[in-house]
Amino acid sequence: MLLNEVVCEKRSYTKEYMSHQHAYGQFLFPLQGSLDIETDHQHVHLTPDYCFYLPPGFNHDYRSDDRNEFLILDIPVLYLPDRTDTMYTRLDEQWSAIRYLLLEEAGQQKAESLSHLTRYVSGKLQLQRPASVEYLHSHFREPVRLETLAAMEHYHPAYYSAWFKKQTGKTVKAYVSDLRLKEAQSLLKESSWTIGKISEETGFENASSFTRWFAGQTGFTPKQYRQLKNG
Repeated sequence: MLLNEVVCEKRSYTKEYMSHQHAYGQFLFPLQGSLDIETDHQHVHLTPDYCFYLPPGFNHDYRSDDRNEFLILDIPVLYLPDRTDTMYTRLDEQWSAIRYLLLEEAGQQKAESLSHLTRYVSGKLQLQRPASVEYLHSHFREPVRLETLAAMEHYHPAYYSAWFKKQTGKTVKAYVSDLRLKEAQSLLKESSWTIGKISEETGFENASSFTRWFAGQTGFTPKQYRQLKNG
């Protein structure tokens, strides 16, 4: 069914497994209880600490085992970015505020203000990094297992790599390598740390392995790069 206007309302779900897809995007904000949602590659147990977004045309099964109430935001495609994927995110302070404002709008049903709020929420689908990508930005210095990243997105590891490349345009290994390179280049330009200290800070066991890797990435040794940038 096509959707021409934003719909924001409370809904409840049954214990029976249902299966369908929408011709619009949908945000689910749990208010009470939980919901199990299964797509081809994900299984999400949605509780009031999180929210979940389903893009248009995404087939999913769903059911609830307990008494439940959800705030649902159905978004016509004209409000959405060209391409969106599922998004599962914790309700931090900002997302909690969004849920509160949507609840207010659901009660008042003022089309203009709901439209403005929906455009803001839709914009976050482009701006917010998925949880596993955000995790890499904080932990790129450490060994990271693919299974750990996949679990954050509720993907099976066999599907996660393809999903990650679709999201970022890079493999996990290449993405981590780019993060390390940016950090190394910044430290070489802006700090007086030794090469050994910088290699440690960017997650390498020793200076020699760091030097080989850096030269392979840039064509310069770390020492040459520092002299070039600071000369």
